[in-house]
Amino acid sequence: AMGEFDRSLPMALLRAREAVMRKFTPALREHGLSAQQWRVIRVLVEEDALDASEVAERCALLMPSLSRILQNLHKRGLIYRQADSGDQRRTLISITPAGRRLFETLSPLNEARYAHITEKFGYGKLELLYELLDELVEKLDDEHEEP
Repeated sequence: AMGEFDRSLPMALLRAREAVMRKFTPALREHGLSAQQWRVIRVLVEEDALDASEVAERCALLMPSLSRILQNLHKRGLIYRQADSGDQRRTLISITPAGRRLFETLSPLNEARYAHITEKFGYGKLELLYELLDELVEKLDDEHEEP
């Protein structure tokens, strides 16, 4: 029945994600960025240099998608890619000054979106939602590690 489909957890999570992303994508799109590209920039702003697999893990991206994203950001001069001096097979990714400037332009806009969401939904409920979602991930991840 339709009622059961409405209560589908993947669908509920997807709809919530869509509703949240609608608040963020216009500003990103204005600067020619996808949500995934923005995630990569955000992670690199916090770190000196990461290898591609670390970026993939932090941004919850698969390697083929990440490779395309890195190519795009590199072409636009937003990231550096250099071979690790210690291990030629590893490529180290870092943010360029232009990438950092783009981050600094978009950051306040995103913070304003977060403030708006917090105001609409309530700080306590948002905190609780983070806790519940983290706990859900934790519980389901723990599971497949047990025999």
